[in-house]
Amino acid sequence: MTVADIIQLWNSAWPAGVTMLTLGSAFAIVLLIASEKLKVEIDPKIEQIHEALPQIDCGACGFAGCGSYAKAVAADPELIGKCAPGGAETSDKIAEILSLQASAGGHPQKPIIHCRAHTADRTYYARYGGIETCTAANALANVQACKFGCLGYGDCVDACKFDALHNIDGLATVDYEKCTGCTACAKACPRNLIEMVPFSHENMMTVACSSKENGKTTRQMCKVGCIACSLCTKKSELFTMADNIAKMDYEKFQPSDQTEEAYTKCPTCVIVYRGKSAPAPRQKEKKPAPAKA
Repeated sequence: MTVADIIQLWNSAWPAGVTMLTLGSAFAIVLLIASEKLKVEIDPKIEQIHEALPQIDCGACGFAGCGSYAKAVAADPELIGKCAPGGAETSDKIAEILSLQASAGGHPQKPIIHCRAHTADRTYYARYGGIETCTAANALANVQACKFGCLGYGDCVDACKFDALHNIDGLATVDYEKCTGCTACAKACPRNLIEMVPFSHENMMTVACSSKENGKTTRQMCKVGCIACSLCTKKSELFTMADNIAKMDYEKFQPSDQTEEAYTKCPTCVIVYRGKSAPAPRQKEKKPAPAKA
């Protein structure tokens, strides 16, 4: 290619280059102006609230995640206190950001499983060979004798994002050191065995059974079920009987001689402690073998 050819190519190409450069610059300026004019201003309080949240997107608050909850609570301060994992500390931070006084949010909600029967404690009519989930097993009759107790396939374990539940010998067991109170386990249980209760103490007393059968039937189905003897209700007013099952008023629970006596006198040891440092459940005393003549 000669010098003349190069000069001719340059003379024919530079106008197009200048045109493209001009158009590109013009479009960039238009987009910059549009972005400034159309941008959505983010409330700095929403960002501050989001930073105050645990950032785990568990959904316990009823919203899709921490970002959605931050927007909602900024618009409606009545929603303060919905973050179970964050607890009272997070509620106080949000109230401070919104220049509000947080009301007493109560004690942190933690799950209690109303069953204490391990595999060896239960009566089985047949061996289940279907899909190993509680939801699938619960759809069939007579998977195990007790139609109220833990099925032991771990739907709640799978639902927990924090490794706070484990299947121990057929029974879902909460690790309270890791539990955030997100409620996912309670929602996953097809038998509604898991109740979120206010933990006013590190260890809470509870009736670990949900059977509504009469005492005789429960004895046949489970070694550690509530037999509706009502003995606990005679020891402490915190216990009541309904549908053949003892229930406890967690809002009023305070350790006392009366509650401790109800705990120690329960004939099937179905009253247990649950919490970070809870003692192992009591075991029924074995009757001594009759002396041989």
